[in-house]
Amino acid sequence: MSTAVRNARARRILSYLKRAYPKPKSELKHGTPFQFVVAVVLSAQCTDKVVNRVTEPLFIKYKTPLDFSEVKPRELADEISSVSFFRNKAKHIVAAAKIVVDVFGGKVPRTAKELQRLPGVGYKTAHVVLGELYNEWPGIPTDTHVKRFARKFDLTNHTDLYKISKDLEALVPKKDWKYVNN
Repeated sequence: MSTAVRNARARRILSYLKRAYPKPKSELKHGTPFQFVVAVVLSAQCTDKVVNRVTEPLFIKYKTPLDFSEVKPRELADEISSVSFFRNKAKHIVAAAKIVVDVFGGKVPRTAKELQRLPGVGYKTAHVVLGELYNEWPGIPTDTHVKRFARKFDLTNHTDLYKISKDLEALVPKKDWKYVNN
């Protein structure tokens, strides 16, 4: 498919998304910035509905990065056992919390590069966090839903999530990147 055809298709889709979702916002519930990081890490290969059910009692107990850094990964794994890959996610969350406390003074980093230093945080998670917490969209986060959407509407030939993000970023004006993932 030609670039011109893809550009036109992307413009039409974007126009629809902007009308249908004028204020895109994550459905993941959280009370603190680090809780949002935790929720996004938990959401990988899991529905937002399940994540919200798991985090409701979790976030009463753990509010800050320090709270999460002090829990044993095995204990956290027991508390999040209904999400997919819960053992690895528990290890990542505790390790990420320790880095946020030790390296970033307890504050969630404000750049994709810094966020991606945290275990369990890749391109997609970093960009979702930046968009939701700081209203900054330095990239388009691509998950399995965005991948399916981009391939269905022939906006990319790739299957790799990062490459799909880059294809979408080339098609969509930067000021509109926030409309694509949510």
